[in-house]
Amino acid sequence: MLAAGLSGFQLSLGLILAIGAQNAFVLRQGLKREHVLISVLFCALSDAILISAGVAGFAMASAAAPWLGEVLRWGGVAFLTAYALRAAWAAIRGGEALQPRAAGTAAVLRVVLTLAAITWLNPHVYLDTVVLIGSVAAQYPGREAAFGAGAVLASFTFFFSLGYGARLLAPVFARPAAWRVLDGIVALIMAGIAIRLSLF
Repeated sequence: MLAAGLSGFQLSLGLILAIGAQNAFVLRQGLKREHVLISVLFCALSDAILISAGVAGFAMASAAAPWLGEVLRWGGVAFLTAYALRAAWAAIRGGEALQPRAAGTAAVLRVVLTLAAITWLNPHVYLDTVVLIGSVAAQYPGREAAFGAGAVLASFTFFFSLGYGARLLAPVFARPAAWRVLDGIVALIMAGIAIRLSLF
């Protein structure tokens, strides 16, 4: 059971470490110290739901409805393209700096809706959590639950570390130029993911 759980932890952590829409958004919230707990909990709980679905065999059900993949793919392309353009405009415009006193000014609903779109409209999330983790978990007959628990633990560990560890970078992001660089990187990442999805 321990070996299965450790394997699940390692696989999940390896998949999550790649910088993506979720990670970039959580990093930004952590740097600004705005709704960090809600952000990390939303991402980790979403992963937990998707991982559980994959371990329970949802991958087979999604294979029976191939149209679902196309809907998710083009919905993800549209959202990620819009997100990339928004980040690019923020990088060009500039003028933002980290101001701890302004923390909490962003509407909670807006943060949750953005996270929901980034998470649930991203086909890569389904491929990683549902299909890949679900298929690997099947290789541990009788220990699938332990494998899934390890994968979920990795998600919680990563997002809480990212969200609350981001404050260590606060001195760097006190400078407006650092935000422009971050927004530029985020724009490139989002555009890259959207292009890959459109060619998938």
